[in-house]
Amino acid sequence: MLYQASALTSKDREVLENIDKMRHELRHQVLQTPTKWTVGLRKMLTAHAIAGSNTIEGYAVDSADVEDLIDGEQEVAVSADNKAETLAYQHAMTYIQSLHDAPGFTYSVWLLNALHWMLQGHHYPRKLAGQFRRRGVWINEPGDPQEVAYVAPDAERLPDLMNELADWLNHGDPDTPMLVRAAMAHLNLVNIHPWGDGNGRMSRSLQTLLIARGGVLAPEFSSIEAWLGKPKNTWEYYKILNQVGGKEWSPDRDTAPWIRFNLLAYHQQSQSVKHRIDRSNRCWIDLTEYAEHHGIDERQVTALHDAALAGRVRRSRYQRAENLSNQQAVRDIRALTEAGLLEAVGNTKARYYVPGPDFPAEVLEAVRQPIRLVDPYDD
Repeated sequence: MLYQASALTSKDREVLENIDKMRHELRHQVLQTPTKWTVGLRKMLTAHAIAGSNTIEGYAVDSADVEDLIDGEQEVAVSADNKAETLAYQHAMTYIQSLHDAPGFTYSVWLLNALHWMLQGHHYPRKLAGQFRRRGVWINEPGDPQEVAYVAPDAERLPDLMNELADWLNHGDPDTPMLVRAAMAHLNLVNIHPWGDGNGRMSRSLQTLLIARGGVLAPEFSSIEAWLGKPKNTWEYYKILNQVGGKEWSPDRDTAPWIRFNLLAYHQQSQSVKHRIDRSNRCWIDLTEYAEHHGIDERQVTALHDAALAGRVRRSRYQRAENLSNQQAVRDIRALTEAGLLEAVGNTKARYYVPGPDFPAEVLEAVRQPIRLVDPYDD
C-alpha cells in the first residue's frame, strides 16, 4: 500500500482551479513570446530549479554559476564537489525535460534507476548508484544528527514497493488531478527512500516529470524546485514531510497537509514564473528601443538583456546565443564596454561582464522590482 491522496477540501479545489487557470495563461503567454526572448529565460528557470534542489541537499551553487556550468564554462568559482553535483543534476534534468512529449512513454523501476545513475553515477563505485540500497537507512532531524526523523522501509521491501509505485504512476488514480498525483509521487518515493543517497532530488525530479508530462507548460516552467529551495520554504518542506510521513513507513496517514503545501508551491511558483516572463519581455522591449536610439546593433541587445536579468554575461554565452565568430563577439562586447554599458570583472579566462555605469538605469530599476507573492489560502 502507498500513501494515498486525501480528499480535497473546497478551498483546495478553488486553489487548484486558480493554478490551472494561471498555467494555461502562462502557456498562452509563452507561445506568444518570440522564441529568441524565451531561450535565456528557459535556461535561467532550469538553473534556478537545479540550484534550489541542490541547496536543499547542502550543495550551494548560485543560479548564475549554474547557468555558466550549463553553458560549459570551465572557469566557474565553485568547488569540485559542487560542480560535479550540479552537472550531474543538470544531465538528469535535461533528460527529464526531453521526456515531456516522448511517444510510448511508460514509468518503470528501470527508468527511475537510470535517472538515479545520472544523478549519482559519478560517486560509483564508492557509493552504489542506479540500484536499490542493500541495507536499512534512516533520516536525521535537520540540524540534529543525533535524532532520527524517519526510518525507511527495510531493503527487502524495496522491490515490491517500487514495483507498486511504478504501476501506480502508469495507471493509479486516473481521476485525481495531475498536480496532486505529482505531489503524491514525490511523497511516496521520498518515503520509500530506495537509494542510499539522492532520494530527495530524485523525488523532486519525479514530481517535475509528472507535471511536464501533463503537457500544459514546457518542463522549464513546471518545476517547483526553485520555490522549495528558498530557506523558509525548505524548512516548511522538511516539517511537512515529517508530519505527513511519520517516523516510519505508514501509508495510512493523512496526507492533506502535504497536498495543501504543494498547491501553495504550485500557485506561488506560477506567480513567480509569470513575473519573470513579464520582466524579461519588458526588459527586451526597453533595451531594443534604447539600442535603436543609440546606434547599438540589435544583436547586442542579447548581451545587455543577459546582463540586466542575470546580473552578468559572458562573452562565450553571447557568442553562442547569436551564432557569432569569436572575433565578432569580442568586438561587440568591447564596444559595449567602451560605451559604458558593460563593465568587465575578473581575469581573462574567468571574465564576465556586469551592467556598466552608463547602462540605462530605468531598465535596471524595472528589472529589480521585487514580486510580492500571494498566499492563495490566506483569505
